[in-house]
Amino acid sequence: MPSLVKSLRILGDPTRLRLLLVLEEELTVAEIQEIFGMGQSRISAHLAQLKRAGLATDRRVGKNIFYQAAAGSTPGILEILAAARLELPEVEADRLALSITLRKRKDRASEYFNRLAGKFGRTYIPGRSWQALAHALLGLLPPMVIADLGAGEGTLSQLLARSARKVIAIDHSEKMVEFASELAREHGYRNLEYRLGDIEAPPIDDGTVDLALFSQALHHAASPQRAVDSAFRILKPGGRVVILDLASHSYDQARELYAHVWLGFSESDLHRMLGKAGFGEISVSVVAREKSAPHFQTVLATGRKE
Repeated sequence: MPSLVKSLRILGDPTRLRLLLVLEEELTVAEIQEIFGMGQSRISAHLAQLKRAGLATDRRVGKNIFYQAAAGSTPGILEILAAARLELPEVEADRLALSITLRKRKDRASEYFNRLAGKFGRTYIPGRSWQALAHALLGLLPPMVIADLGAGEGTLSQLLARSARKVIAIDHSEKMVEFASELAREHGYRNLEYRLGDIEAPPIDDGTVDLALFSQALHHAASPQRAVDSAFRILKPGGRVVILDLASHSYDQARELYAHVWLGFSESDLHRMLGKAGFGEISVSVVAREKSAPHFQTVLATGRKE
């Protein structure tokens, strides 16, 4: 059993308290990095102190080392952890990030079977493509009012307009809106309207939209939270938001090459933004990974206005 006095000195650091709380689950350093967003050396240093104090244990499995809070802590330590769970402001975000990390671990465990069975797109079969599948599935959407927020030239808007009751496409570029509007007229889309506006304050009336869509647009927003809040505002009760964006990355050249304001978003970031805006039934997951550098990943986030 660890010394209470020695443990109290170690637990004077909030980060080590947070570590012990998430280490109710066995985690690797890489997984802890993902949860806390900290560097490996900093996390390893904290883990070493927890181990020396007898507050954490480790075990090696192949190349990985798993850490966990030590069993049999003294009552005094358990009371400190209980208080930390209530008082530390990061605990809720840590809990959410932990659940996402554990889910991703399960996903990785099933990837082997996905590689065996998931041949779509890996073997050439005449006439089969993601583009054709997208056209087929979009045609199954019920007739509804859709806001395409950050629509650009509006290719997706035009696909959605084939089955939607109405599509309102928002973009802040006058030239984009002008070009896309002309394209829609040429193709005869009378249910597709382009409006000049900011996705953080889209020119759409409150409670008039069934689906709010951000497709690779949120990373251009000065305030992504305001954009998500606005999506909640324009949705009808029961309406849904869909976000497709880049997962967090370190390709800083994207700022200059593609005018990205944000270098993607973590699953925890998107979950937190949707929850703060008031959405329920939130789901966030990585749905695509590029094989070539810089290996961008696409994350899909959805929520429902209750």
